[in-house]
Order: sequence, then structure tokens, then C-alpha cells
Amino acid sequence: MLRRWAQRSLLTLSLLLTCFLVYLLMTNSASVSPPTTTAPGTINQADAIISKFTFTQTKGDRVQWQVDAQQARLFEQEKKAILDKVAVTLFGLQGREMTVQGDEGTLDTETKNFVLANRSEPLVIHTDSGYTIYTNHLAWTDQTREIRTEDPVRIVGHGLDVKGRGLLGHLDTEEFEVLEDVHVDLAPVS
Repeated sequence: MLRRWAQRSLLTLSLLLTCFLVYLLMTNSASVSPPTTTAPGTINQADAIISKFTFTQTKGDRVQWQVDAQQARLFEQEKKAILDKVAVTLFGLQGREMTVQGDEGTLDTETKNFVLANRSEPLVIHTDSGYTIYTNHLAWTDQTREIRTEDPVRIVGHGLDVKGRGLLGHLDTEEFEVLEDVHVDLAPVS
């Protein structure tokens, strides 16, 4: 008799726990967010991988800039593309204004902002006006059409050698400003 009572008690308790678990699953399943990746940016978790990736930003019928990469890993949820071996061409009012190549970059596919960096050597930015800019890191803000870095920067061309920290460049006005610790050396133009 005691054994039968214990079996019924355990069976009743099991049924109550099962009902409670089903209730929890039903009420919490709608509020649980889908699992996210623990380390976004790894190649195995990308939504798409594209070789020979090209992204062109236009306004009207005019190309504003173009990003070419050997490979892009696209992440839809984060709205970004991780780029390898990147070449960027920025176009100003007169056409092509500057080009830069980097080992890696990140493109925000929503805001169209991007960041470029090299792993060892500085980035080399060539302007059509004859200047070369060297820096470790470069960020483009699409809304204001500005390039920026807080890293050391060097600008060489037309008899000038400008060194300092930080750069702000306005592509449409073709103005570049070295932000801090500016040193200018003049050399004869050959």
C-alpha cells in the first residue's frame, strides 16, 4: 500500500513538473531572442562570402566612391562587410581624387562608412593633386564625405613634408588638416 501511494505521488509530481515545464516553454519561447554568434567576423559565421567584391556608392548619375576587395564576408544582422586586400577610390567634384589600398577594412552597409587599416606598413593614400598621405588607419564618413584618422600622419608633395597626429580631410573642398603636433619641412621642388 505504501509502495502504491509512493508511486502515485511520484507520478503526480512528475505530471505537475511536466505541465510546469511546458508552461514555461510556451510563455518564454516568444521572448527568447535567436542565438547570436559569439565572435562576429569569423569566416564560418558570415552570411555570405564574396570573392572579388566591388561596392560602388553613387549619387544621381555620379560615382562618389568605390571599394574593391579580394574577399568580403557579409554579416546581414550587423550590417557590415569585413574586407580583405582592399582598394578604395574616392571621387570628388573633378572626378577621381584619391586612391588607397589596405590589408583589411570594414564597410558599414547601412551608413556606407568604412574603415581601412594595414597590418604592418602604413596606408598610402595617393591624391590626384600630387600629394601622398601616409597613416596607419583611415575612416571614411559618407554623410559628411570626410576622411579621418587619429593616428600619426605624413603628407608629402609639391616640396612639402608635413608630419603630425590626426587628419581631417574634406573631399568636396579638397582641404586636409593635420590636427596636432604639426611639423612642416620645405624642400625644393624638382
